[in-house]
Amino acid sequence: MKRIAISSVMSLLLCVAAIQAQTVITAPDNKYTPAQDVELGRQAAAEVEKQLPLLRYEAVSSLVSSIGRRLAANIPPELEHREFQYSFKVVNVREMNAFALPGGPMYVNRGMIEAAHTEGEIAGVMAHELSHVALRHGTAQATKATKYEIGNLLGAVVGAVIGGKVGGAVAQGTQFGLGTAFLRFSRADERQADLLGSHIMAAAGYDPREMANVFKTLEKQGGSGGPQWLSDHPNPGDRYNAIANEAKVLQVRNPIRDSRDFAEVQAQLRRMPPAPTTEQATKNSSSGRPPQPGTRPSARPSGTVAPPSSSMTSYTEANMFRVAVPSNWRELASDNSVTFAPEGGYGTINGQDVFTHGMQMGVVRNESHDLRTATEELLASLAESNPRMSRPSRYDRFNLAGQSGLYSVVSNYSDATGREETIGVYTVLMRDGNLFYALGVSPREEFQGYDRTFRRVVASIQFMR
Repeated sequence: MKRIAISSVMSLLLCVAAIQAQTVITAPDNKYTPAQDVELGRQAAAEVEKQLPLLRYEAVSSLVSSIGRRLAANIPPELEHREFQYSFKVVNVREMNAFALPGGPMYVNRGMIEAAHTEGEIAGVMAHELSHVALRHGTAQATKATKYEIGNLLGAVVGAVIGGKVGGAVAQGTQFGLGTAFLRFSRADERQADLLGSHIMAAAGYDPREMANVFKTLEKQGGSGGPQWLSDHPNPGDRYNAIANEAKVLQVRNPIRDSRDFAEVQAQLRRMPPAPTTEQATKNSSSGRPPQPGTRPSARPSGTVAPPSSSMTSYTEANMFRVAVPSNWRELASDNSVTFAPEGGYGTINGQDVFTHGMQMGVVRNESHDLRTATEELLASLAESNPRMSRPSRYDRFNLAGQSGLYSVVSNYSDATGREETIGVYTVLMRDGNLFYALGVSPREEFQGYDRTFRRVVASIQFMR
């Protein structure tokens, strides 16, 4: 009896030691209330479901909901929010992706379910997304963001989730501008979500190493699959080993094996017609939806514009910088950037604001990267919404407001004009470490003339802090 008692005590001590060895996760500072997360998520979910097709097959929905409820029930008590309303739905698109909105709504792409090797891999992605919600990373990012990173939270959430597929240099409201600020989490956020997700998985009965496995698959995945998820979830570094090491100190309670439901769901999905891409789905959605009351009719840019005026008009933007632009260009401020363009050089396509001639400027947060790396990350973000955009062949140095900056040139296809366009990209690190960018856009055959104007505008920029 004594040996049994000692053995029992030792087992208990080992369990306690393992629990104590878990990494402690603390939610970041946040100026928003949990109730605001819920309202934001509710509104964003309504917009998302207008644009993305839900898969309404009972067996598939039931499996995902069952996994989600099991995970949500094992969120650590200190990170529970009574206001949050967790829901779990499947989107009928082919990309390997999943996302969760503030306050609880979660969506898993059909492509992610089809690619999973085990039920635990689906749980791994969902646990990671659930952790972002529990830690309130979305509104925590908004807490830190500048005016040109985020303004209208609802627009930021929807833009970051769905992204923009409209041509032209930058469609204001696309994933390029909004995603960088809101749902494009920091590496610190990603590390927290990886570790908290592993804790939730273990408590729910799933092997946390399944999360590490699916992330490794995503990192190897090419084409339209892995990069979409990874672009919003940057690798915090040594992700696989970090999760595997954390798993060593976690106790998996009542281990769950692959259910019969998982095998049946994958078999059912294989029998269905292939899922559309997200781009195809959103185009079909917008083309079949009647105009909403109060919306203005879509007007494409004419592409016929007057040459840049030789006289200049000065503007002060958000108490961050001053700039002078040709007097015949109009200021088109948005939540995440400011654009200056001439009449005929701006308009809307499928509800997206676009411009064919002019300049866009803004500031994006930089996570302590050097100028070259930060610039490449910005261009990668821009390419997500502009898949036919080239990458720079070289970078040149220039001086902007006393700071050494980078200048490069890329090409793109404009859906607005049906022609090739050229984009001059100017970037510089501000004193606070964030990245300032200016994009000069014109049709390719007009770029040589516009380039002189772009350089003149950039030379006029003065930072105010």
